[in-house]
Amino acid sequence: MPHLLAEQCRAARGLLDWTQEELAARAEVSRSTIRDFENGRHHLHSTTAALVVAALERGGVMLIPSDEAGPRVRLRKPIA
Repeated sequence: MPHLLAEQCRAARGLLDWTQEELAARAEVSRSTIRDFENGRHHLHSTTAALVVAALERGGVMLIPSDEAGPRVRLRKPIA
């Protein structure tokens, strides 16, 4: 599982055009968990992070680990 950064979470939601509420529902966590994580108020527990990452990946996002260019997010190419 990729390490999820708050910036990646916000960017992934933007690519998917999801609200915090929608991500929370799809990950089965509270909206306040998403809000507080994205605002830097706390880190996610590993179990919660796994739920959020899985929801984003099911939505079609690729979370790319940090390298010299920093962490990245991109949409998966649709399967034809």
